[in-house]
Amino acid sequence: MRIIRHSVTACAVGAALALVAGSAAAQQITLKLHHLLGPKSPAHTQMLTPWARNVEKASGGKVKIEIYPSMSLGGKPPQLINQVRDGVVDIIWTVNGYTPSLFPRSEVFELPFVHTNSAVATNLAMYDMFDKYLKDDYKGVHVLFLHVHAGQGIQMADKEVRKPDDLKGLKMRIPTRTGAWIIEALGAAPAAMPVPDLPQALSKKVVDGALIPWEIIPPLKLQDVTDYQIEGPNRVRFGTTTFQVSMNPNTWAKLPPDVKKAFNDQSGPDWWRQVGVIWTKSEDVGIAVAVKAGNKHIVLTEAELEPFKVQLEPVVQRWIDEVKSKGIDGAALVKEARARIAAHSK
Repeated sequence: MRIIRHSVTACAVGAALALVAGSAAAQQITLKLHHLLGPKSPAHTQMLTPWARNVEKASGGKVKIEIYPSMSLGGKPPQLINQVRDGVVDIIWTVNGYTPSLFPRSEVFELPFVHTNSAVATNLAMYDMFDKYLKDDYKGVHVLFLHVHAGQGIQMADKEVRKPDDLKGLKMRIPTRTGAWIIEALGAAPAAMPVPDLPQALSKKVVDGALIPWEIIPPLKLQDVTDYQIEGPNRVRFGTTTFQVSMNPNTWAKLPPDVKKAFNDQSGPDWWRQVGVIWTKSEDVGIAVAVKAGNKHIVLTEAELEPFKVQLEPVVQRWIDEVKSKGIDGAALVKEARARIAAHSK
C-alpha cells in the first residue's frame, strides 16, 4: 500500500507539473522580426539573432522572437517601416533611408565626415541624443535600438578612384537621400536601390560603383563584381547609414512589465556599443574576402582625402538649409553630433 500511495502521489505531482508547464507554454509571447538581408549576413547572424536570444533568456522564456530574413514575410525593404507601424509584423530591422525624409533628424549622422570611422562612437552619440533630439523622428514605432554601419566606402566595378574627379559622370548606388547628395557633390549620378539589388546592378553595368561598407561584400559576393575598394586613412569613410530595430507600439503596450524590462535591459547603451563593435569587426572579414579575390584595397592618404572633404562640406550646409523648413535646427544637430562622436571616440 505504501508503494501504491507513493505512486499515486507521484502521478498527482506529475500532472500538476504538466499543467504548470502547459500554462507557461500557453502564456509564451511569440513575436515576428522581419528584415531585408539574408540568413548568412552579419546583421542576421551576429547582431539580430544574438540580441533576440538574449532577450528571450532575460525574459525567462516568456517571449519567443522568430526572425524572418530576406523579406520572407513579403513586401519590399522600403515597406518594412509601414509593416511594423501597421502591425503586420511585431519588430523590424530596416534602413532609415529607404523611406526618404521620414527620419530627418537622424540624417545628421549620415552626413559626410560627421560620422568618420567609429561605429561605436556614432552609436553612443545616437543613444545620448535620442530623447532630446531624435525621438520625434520615430512616431508610430517603439524604438528598441538604433545604429550605423562602419561607413560608406567606395566600391567600384572597374575604375580606380583616388580623387573626386575620378567619379565624374559615373553612376553610383546609395540607399539614402543624403548619400545621393554626396554622390551629386562628387559629380556622379546617384542610383537609389535596396542593397540586395546591388550585385545584379553592378554586373549589368546599371551602376559603376556604390557607397557601401565592406561587411556586405561576402553575403552579396561583391568581390565577384568589383575590382576596387577605396577608403580614407584610419578607416575614414564618406558618411554612413542609420538603421533602426523597432517594435509596433501596440505590441509593446501589451507586453507585461518583466518582458519590457528584458527588452530594455538587452537594448541599453552596452548593446549599442556592442553593435558598433560587431559592425566594425565584420569590416575586416569583408575586405579580406575582396583582397583574397584579387581586388585592390586603396587607402587614401590625408592629402588625397582633403579634396573629398572640401568638395563634400557643402552637403552639410545643404542639409541644414533643407531641414530648417521643417522647423529643425540642423546646425545645432551637426554641432551636437560631432561633439558627442568626438567625446566617445576618446
